[in-house]
This record gives sequence, structure tokens and C-alpha cells, in this order.
Amino acid sequence: MEMNTSLISVAPVSYYWQREDLLRFYADIAESAAQVVYLGEVVCGRRHQMRLDDWLALAHTLRDAGKTVVLSTQTLIDSESDRRAMHKLVEKALAAQFQVEANDLGAVRVLQGQSFIAGPHLNAYHGGTLSWLVALGASRFVVPLEMSGSELQRLLAEIPAGLQCELQVWGRLALAFSARCFTARHFRLQKDHCEFRCIEHPDGLPLQTREQGEFLTLNGIQTQSAHCLDLLAQARDVYALGVHVLRVNPMSQGTLAAIAALSTERHPDVPLPVGVGRCNGYWFDRPGMDWVETA
Repeated sequence: MEMNTSLISVAPVSYYWQREDLLRFYADIAESAAQVVYLGEVVCGRRHQMRLDDWLALAHTLRDAGKTVVLSTQTLIDSESDRRAMHKLVEKALAAQFQVEANDLGAVRVLQGQSFIAGPHLNAYHGGTLSWLVALGASRFVVPLEMSGSELQRLLAEIPAGLQCELQVWGRLALAFSARCFTARHFRLQKDHCEFRCIEHPDGLPLQTREQGEFLTLNGIQTQSAHCLDLLAQARDVYALGVHVLRVNPMSQGTLAAIAALSTERHPDVPLPVGVGRCNGYWFDRPGMDWVETA
């Protein structure tokens, strides 16, 4: 039975993949059940395997394949070149009639008066914030990653009319961004002379505790969870709360299987990279790294 109650989206790839791997991935996404695809570099402006025109060409290809495509802005704008790149992305995306996901308030300001997606790092925790975003042009917001199911239920009771809600249900959680590059620091390199070491780690660098336990994942200036969020089994409950779009955050393994699981409502253990566990603690008002077994 096909799941027809919600849309499935694919978040921007947050890792630095080789160009051919990225294009192969999106060729597979074009054939998948995902209806909404977010594109763009959201972590580091120094990454250069794909330029803006390459992302736009890919966006046209995916739109021709029947996908709704959204161009995503960088999350942390910390230089003049980043600011200019964000303005250029917004200008070209709107000219080509693509929506934009605003991942910082600078992008929101540039997009004011246009229809845009409010990204997960805009701290939309209460109805007043949602109303403010709608007044600026937001048509959908992505739920903050650490929000529990009970908190989301309360928030959706205050949601303005016409605003859609999107929730990440699979993939690593992007917990923080910093002006420092932790991957470069790991290799004793300066951020501006990082030798693009991120590209050697297609699922980030695992960070362990002194007791060798999984703790975090380093992805350039982004800090991620060590574990993969897995709310696949809760997908129908999530939709029942009023969530319109279920979001999958790509990893090198398991992404297509997660999309297939959502589209068919079958939730097997989706394969993950070696050594990566699962978590769902935030959803159940627990520490985010916890895994709560459910029927």
C-alpha cells in the first residue's frame, strides 16, 4: 500500500562528496519516491565540487523528473564572500522559479516578501515566531531538531493558517555550527588551508568519548549527532499531528532505503554505515542520543 498521507523530502547533502558520487546519488533520487528535493551547499562555502550553476542545472534536471526542488542557503554566513554567494543563490533561484530554504536570518531578510521555506536552524519554537515568519513570506517551516513530539503537538496548536510543517525523521542531526573548522583542526590544519580533508570522510569524522563510546560526528564547521535519527516507525503518528512533509537527511548508506520505507509504510532496519547506531530520544523527551524501542 502506498503511503499517500504526506510528502517525503530529501534534505541537502551536508557532507563533501565527490562530484560524480553526488550526481549519481541525485540520479537515484530522481527515480525514488521522494517528492521534494533540497539542493545546495549548506555547511562550507569553500567546498567547490559543485558551483551554483551546477546546482541550478541539477535542479532543472530534477524538476523535469517531476520533483519539487528547493535551493538551500548556507547556514552560517561568516564572511563577505558567503554573503555575496547567498544573495546570488537567492537571485538565481527565484529567477528560475525555484523556492529557497532560508537557513539563517540574513537569507530571511533577503527573501522577505517572497515565498520561502524556513529552515531547521531558525529557532521556531512558538506560535509567535511562526506568525512572524509567515508575515515575512514563509510557506513552510522545518521543526527544530531537538523538539519532542509533545512539544511539537503544542506548537502545531498555534500554527498560522496555511503554513506547512516539515519534520526530519531520518538521518544524522545537525546539532551546531561554528566559525572554526573542526575537521581541519583534527588534521592540525588552518581553516583557510584545510586541504579539503572533508572529502575523505563521506559520513563525517566520528568523535568518541574517552571510554570509546560514540559521541558526536565532525563535518567541517558542523557538529552532528553520532547516531542516525530514526523515526520511520513513527511516521504515521507524526503525520497525524499535522506534519505535512517527512524529511530524510542523506547519508552515504541507507538514504534510498529510508525513502522506500516511508513510501511503503514498511519499517525494517535500514542499513547504516559501519559503527553508526540509531537514536530517537528527543522525540520521546529523552536525551537525543537515546534509542527508545517501540512496537
